[in-house]
Order: sequence, then C-alpha cells, then structure tokens
Amino acid sequence: MPAETINLAIVDDLLLFRKVLKNYLLEQDNINVLIQTSDISELFHKLKDFPVDVLLLDVFMSNLNALDVLAFIRREYPEIKVLIVSGCTELHLISELLDYGIHGYISKTDEPEELLQAILMASNNKLYCNKLLTEALYWNRQNKLGEHLQTSTVELNDREKKILQMLWDEKNNREIAEELFLSIRSIEKIRQDMKEKLGVRSTVGLLKYGISKKIIEKEKTDVRKSASCFNIVS
Repeated sequence: MPAETINLAIVDDLLLFRKVLKNYLLEQDNINVLIQTSDISELFHKLKDFPVDVLLLDVFMSNLNALDVLAFIRREYPEIKVLIVSGCTELHLISELLDYGIHGYISKTDEPEELLQAILMASNNKLYCNKLLTEALYWNRQNKLGEHLQTSTVELNDREKKILQMLWDEKNNREIAEELFLSIRSIEKIRQDMKEKLGVRSTVGLLKYGISKKIIEKEKTDVRKSASCFNIVS
C-alpha cells in the first residue's frame, strides 16, 4: 500500500531557498507542497483553503514575531505539525521554541535526508530530536526556567518519576501502561496531571523538568545518537 501523502507548507524569506526546497520535496513519492510563501499573513489566508499536515517555517525572518506566530498556529491550527528550518543554531533560542509545541528543528546546513526523516516523524505526531534539539534540551537546565524548577517546591511521586524516565526512553502510553499494570487512560491522566502540577504545556516541558531536576537518568539512553523521537500527546 502506498504511503499516505504528506501535505506541506513552506515559509521562508529566501525565494531561491524556497524554490529549491520545494522542487526537492516534490521529487519524493509521498510529499505534496501546497503552500510556499515569505508572508505569514498569506500563509494564514491560504490555510483556510489548503489543509496542511506539516509546516516548514523559518521563524527568524525579518518583521516576524516567532513566538506569536507559533502560539497562533497552535491555537487555531492544532493539527499542523511545525518543523523549524533555519540557519540559526543558538541553543537558547531553540530552547524557547520548544515550549511552543514545535516538532523538530532542522539547520539549513543539515543533510536533505534528515529533513525528510523529520517530516515523516512530525506527520506521525512525533518529535524529531536530533543532536541540535537534544543539546537545546540540556542547555535549558541553565536558563531561567531551569533555575525556577530547581527552587520549586513541587515534587513528583515515585510513579510520576518513573513515567518521566519511560518517556525519555521513548516508550509510548501503551508500553508504559503495560509495564506499570495500569490502563492507557490512566497513563494519559497521570501525564496531564503532571503537566498541570508543573505548569508546563507539553511532553517536552515534562522532559525539561526531568532533566533540570536530575530525575531522568540520561545514561540509560544514547543521548548523542543522531536522531530519536518522543510521542507527543496534546
């Protein structure tokens, strides 16, 4: 059975880059580029008529408030998975974007095959966690959020800590439920309760907490591997 077509939008202020990227992506069997533009207003207008699965966005364009754009997309188009494709590799900037629900961050110097893998994973609602994004997660231990969490009086119980570790180990809700002898719905509720307790909005936020509080034992997984994924649950 042929793979389901992934509909894309490309937003970048470099015309040549957009056209070259579009032509490359259209060579793939299961990818269709519905929108390409440098204007975020044009993107929002066209999204009303063209259903998009994955958005490739350079958030560091001139006259663009990246966080406002990501917040709007998350609120108005929660079904769209956002991959950042940019030449900026500043870890503190990437770390900030993680709180806004992006599904991956690709440098414009990366290999094209890496972008294809990220698109596939994002379309399946998974976070594409390459070396750059992993480093951004660790950097977050040093920023203000990390400092706040270090002094926070909020504590997780043993079961919640174990679930954090299992999320880092790339286990999905079904696998976690089987190991803890709970229902999948119970795991979903525990994860949501943890988000509310810690004041975070996503699974990435939970992992950042686990890293900052040294709950997650990173040695159990190869954090320097070229790519891994986490299941994202709204």
